Amino acid sequence: MPNGSLSLPARLYLLAWDTARPEATDAAGPHHLVRAGALTDLVRRGLLTDEDGVATPVDLDSRTGDAVLDGLLELVRESRPHRWRAWVTLRARVTLDAVREQLTAEGYLRAEKSRVLGVFPTVEYALEHVAAVRALQEEARRFLQGPVPVEEVSDRDAAVVALAAAAELRTLLPGKDRTGHGQRLEELTERSLAASPVLRRALPEVLMAVSAPAGG
Repeated sequence: MPNGSLSLPARLYLLAWDTARPEATDAAGPHHLVRAGALTDLVRRGLLTDEDGVATPVDLDSRTGDAVLDGLLELVRESRPHRWRAWVTLRARVTLDAVREQLTAEGYLRAEKSRVLGVFPTVEYALEHVAAVRALQEEARRFLQGPVPVEEVSDRDAAVVALAAAAELRTLLPGKDRTGHGQRLEELTERSLAASPVLRRALPEVLMAVSAPAGG
């Protein structure tokens, strides 16, 4: 999976990874951010639409070919209707687990099996391609801080930065840099909304949920 083909949830998960530490880290929890990315990706692909604020599959048969996105799409189809904000947190760890499995299969992560208390099986993940992840993070910081003009940032990359900033990722916004980018972030968010009228209705609610998640 070349960097350019990474889905939004996969890209956001890697952006959240603190390459200097063994675990991904962000304010809201990576499962909420990853789910928000998956929802956004499905809207951008035209597979989820908005009906009076409710996330709604466009049809019963379409697939993306991406296991993470198709898994979430099937979950939405099989569940009772929910608003976008609810879907950011509802069973979000299912999407996180799928992203980890996908990135492990593609060689970005290494799965390390162990047992808690010597009895309960668990899986820990280690980052394999540190340089590639650092490059992704540096690219996102350039989009947020400049000098790339906003109009030259793709709507997809703008959506990634908007979601990552809403989650207050320390890898994107170190403590000393968390202020001073408000105007730029507003412009990038507006840029991301240009991708779809549905996204214009859905993304603000998704961003709010990432900023202040509940449950999950």
